[in-house]
Amino acid sequence: MIEQVTIVGMGALGILYGDRLSRYLGADHVRFLAAGERLERYRREGAWCNGKKCAFQFSDGTDGEAQLLIFAVKAPALEEAIALAAPCVGEETVVLSVLNGVTSEETLSQAFGPEKVLYAVAQGMDAVREDNRLTCTQEGTLFLGVPEEDYFDRGDKLEAVWSLFRQAGVDARKEADILHRMWCKFMLNVGVNQVCMAYACGYGGVQAPGPARDTMIAAMNEARKVGACQGVLVTQKDLREYVAVLDSLNPEAMPSMRQDALAHRPSEVELFAGTVIQLAEFYGMQVPVNRALYQTIQGMETNW
Repeated sequence: MIEQVTIVGMGALGILYGDRLSRYLGADHVRFLAAGERLERYRREGAWCNGKKCAFQFSDGTDGEAQLLIFAVKAPALEEAIALAAPCVGEETVVLSVLNGVTSEETLSQAFGPEKVLYAVAQGMDAVREDNRLTCTQEGTLFLGVPEEDYFDRGDKLEAVWSLFRQAGVDARKEADILHRMWCKFMLNVGVNQVCMAYACGYGGVQAPGPARDTMIAAMNEARKVGACQGVLVTQKDLREYVAVLDSLNPEAMPSMRQDALAHRPSEVELFAGTVIQLAEFYGMQVPVNRALYQTIQGMETNW
């Protein structure tokens, strides 16, 4: 039974799940890790979820090992987050990544051991974060799992984490083929995140027919094909279903990379187009749409 949670990263998912878990477990049982000026700022300003201040505790990690350690940072900050959290990882610590992409679990497994790491995908959330304030009308679903060939017997860990989130009011589901789910979400993010940033639009800009939507679907198809080379078969039917999920979101809301552009923060273009391009080069494939998006977004970031 998990009774204490440690979170690294106070972005949209960190705030949302931190709020849910602290309401269920009690404020003293959920802590956010930070260091230096960021820790002082967190303690001074706190965080807000849908207009209500969150009862979060903040720590530098010197107050004990983590029972459940959740990584909720952006991909460029993962290595720094691993170094920060390392002193909190013990033999029984369970590690969970809610990062975008398909690579963070491998990175965390290399750092802490694969027997500790569960796989997760969060989707269907329409959150907007401005500084330390999160607004969210649809919380979406958290899919949890381990690879089908689980050589590390993580079934009990998966059951405990799934049960905790369910009891905390999160729509958490155990996913039998978590790698397929992860690649489907990656495919969607490769399209919607990058296109909304490049075309300077929210979800509404890709929900309507036109060049932005066409570019999004083309970028998704390139990601789908490199996934097939990796042995994960994401179909056209999957693509249509994920576009339908996107079409159900609040058109006034926006994905994280568009929010990054407005705030002039580093984006996750390396995680999305960068990964697609790297895999395409390895397999001898052409991915012109993702290359164009990569160049466009890099140019935008250079000019900030």
